[in-house]
Amino acid sequence: MRTFIYIGVVVGILTGIGFAAYGPIVDAINEANKPNWRISKVDTGDILSSVDATGTVRPVLSIQIGAFVSGPIEKLHVEFNQEVSKNELLAEIDSRLYDAAEKRDQATLQTREAEKIRIDALLEQAKREEARAKELRADNAGYISQSELDQYVYNVKTLEAQLTIAKASILQAEANLLNSKQNVSYTKIRAPEAGIIIDRKVEPGQTLTAQFQTPEMFVIAPRMREKMHVFADVDEVDIGKIIEAWNDERPVKFTVDSYPEDLFEGRISEVRYSATETQNVVTYPVVVETTNADLKLLPGMTATIEFQVQKKEGCIRVPNSAIRFLPDKKYVHPDDQPILEGSLSTNDQDNQGSQLTASQKQEAEIRRNKRHVWIQEGDFLRAIEITVGISDNRYTAVNSGNLKSGQQLVTGLKPKSEQ
Repeated sequence: MRTFIYIGVVVGILTGIGFAAYGPIVDAINEANKPNWRISKVDTGDILSSVDATGTVRPVLSIQIGAFVSGPIEKLHVEFNQEVSKNELLAEIDSRLYDAAEKRDQATLQTREAEKIRIDALLEQAKREEARAKELRADNAGYISQSELDQYVYNVKTLEAQLTIAKASILQAEANLLNSKQNVSYTKIRAPEAGIIIDRKVEPGQTLTAQFQTPEMFVIAPRMREKMHVFADVDEVDIGKIIEAWNDERPVKFTVDSYPEDLFEGRISEVRYSATETQNVVTYPVVVETTNADLKLLPGMTATIEFQVQKKEGCIRVPNSAIRFLPDKKYVHPDDQPILEGSLSTNDQDNQGSQLTASQKQEAEIRRNKRHVWIQEGDFLRAIEITVGISDNRYTAVNSGNLKSGQQLVTGLKPKSEQ
């Protein structure tokens, strides 16, 4: 009997201990399974929105220098990358054929001038003979017949016509001589502008043939030390922002692979309206102008460009991770769970893309600016609706919404390794 009593007492004690420990154990298990959230704070600061693009460095002007006449290259006076001044001699083409043509045309001109002098003399003689014949006929009609007088008049008119032809021949000879002299001058290739030789396409002894098209000899880039251009193709989605930045004269920053630690700065010089379509993507050329005093920027370099399109100072801003965060439904307060269902349906509508009408696209864009961020309230997450503005790679501006600087937002769930 006593044994049963002892057993009952022990069982009662153990049962009491079990009931007493059940609550803390359950609480400990629940606490261990409680989600551990990543937290970021709302703050106040500046946001600079930008559009990124890739471009190519080019000279402001590239002058292609060719040869107007044919012949072997006799001398080259410049090399690659050499700086030249205006009218500096770059190359010489063998001019012997053109020198000979000039002498020939000079001799032809002298012959034409001598012929004119001869005809002048004959015309003067014919005019005097005509005058004497008229005087004799005036004294006595029998001295000179009418046919003889007509012959004198005819001789004068003939010589006057020959004089006109001689004058025209002189003009023609002068034109031929001028052409020959110009061809001789064309054998001396000179720089039309001061600049840098960025390309040389000929070698000494090479023969140029300028019959059907002008052969290219040099490419000169003027004023490379003053400024260079960077050409970028910007997507049509961003071109409106680029035009606004152009009108506001916002700076443009870029880097080149050759000097990755140097940050270059320029300004938008031109937005060209000549669109290019490649695989259904429409882009517009944007020209950025920058200085180049130390000649670090060379033609053909690839530039990574940052167009600063919008800036907002001293605004309420939230981390981009808070905007992107979408919690699991089981962690959300029941009152806010319909927001998750609405977010999914809105995303489905927005993903219809080209199926939307113009009005629907506008409405979708307005909806896209309305977002929700999440705060921890007790055991659940609660949503706060905000209207977002411009953003950069870290923050997004809050245009409206019940947020204050310093407020904590949930941006994600910590993995087990970080808990």
